[in-house]
Amino acid sequence: MHRPATPNAALGVLLNVLASVLFAVMYAYTHLLERLGGEEIYGWRILLTVPCLTLMVLASGHWHEVRRLFQRVFAERWFWAVRLLSAALLGVQLWLFMWAPINGYGLDVSLGYFLMPLTMVIVGRLAFNDSISRLQLVACALAALGIINQIAIAKAITWPVLAVGLGYPLYFWLRRVSDSNNMGGLWFDMSLSLPVSLLWVLKGGVVLGVAGSGSDLPWLVAGLGLISASALALQALSGPRLNLTLFGLLVYVEPVLLVLAAILLGETIAPAQWPTYIAIWLAVLVLVVEGGLSLNNSRRGYSLNRCSREGG
Repeated sequence: MHRPATPNAALGVLLNVLASVLFAVMYAYTHLLERLGGEEIYGWRILLTVPCLTLMVLASGHWHEVRRLFQRVFAERWFWAVRLLSAALLGVQLWLFMWAPINGYGLDVSLGYFLMPLTMVIVGRLAFNDSISRLQLVACALAALGIINQIAIAKAITWPVLAVGLGYPLYFWLRRVSDSNNMGGLWFDMSLSLPVSLLWVLKGGVVLGVAGSGSDLPWLVAGLGLISASALALQALSGPRLNLTLFGLLVYVEPVLLVLAAILLGETIAPAQWPTYIAIWLAVLVLVVEGGLSLNNSRRGYSLNRCSREGG
């Protein structure tokens, strides 16, 4: 059942926006760790975040979801392969988030994040026969124009844009069809990434090599873990306080902040790319308008129901 907006939503919005701010801060923070390389940064992020996520899952009472996934790994023939693929898809996204800002692809990844909700609408329609509203069709058409410009006029659509814009919807599709689209599924996917992250930490060896030498690197890495865990915690705390429509609208805060972070770090939008960004930002605006209308209707329905109950 659709949960109407409540006074608690104000706190939920604040927590969610703060989480997006911290994700953007982490995006820019990677520049302080450039000497590590994207792989080692990713490795430390996973190693420091998984223990915090474990505490969150236990504290929020979702550990039964983890136990159920463990049971399915042994009971269902190919479920282990599905879990490995899901972990790999998420791992690529988390690595790219750490790698892109220090390799000049910050704007490309932010563009991918703008595209992601739009491609998820298409995946929902094709894979699950979800209904698409007229405004969503308009948004998809605008996004398509932006992509056409990027390919035909700007003559470039980089692989990070496609990796985020197509990879994340594929990841969420897999979690949905495998019945693991919950907090336990996230814990499982991130935990399966621990061996790879540990390998990259040991292979890079920069932080371990300077440990105890007075270098600021260990402290900077600890800061990365603190920011990552705090952002994850704030996002998790915001969820129960927001209805689905409001939560969906807040998805767009993060890519806006990522664009600002990338520009502050020295990247620029080429003149030929502006039509692409404008088209996709207009598409996002259309979805925001639709979400706002839906939220307004939800509040109106909530008020009517409350009045009818009080009148009765």
